[in-house]
Amino acid sequence: MGARVLERFPAGAPRGSWPAEEYAAKCRAEGGRATVVMDLGTDAFLVVVPGPDDGSCAAAPASAGQ
Repeated sequence: MGARVLERFPAGAPRGSWPAEEYAAKCRAEGGRATVVMDLGTDAFLVVVPGPDDGSCAAAPASAGQ
């Protein structure tokens, strides 16, 4: 089983800020199956959905600071 990355957020968000979790929550509120995982190689939080075309999210991406 694969996963599709919807959005990336740097791990260095300001204290008390959880942009990846907030984005995933918007996706779930729209019926998606988004979850947040940590990519240790890039030091970023990824919002992912299972499968290549499953659980898409139409939530507008928050500024990821890329």
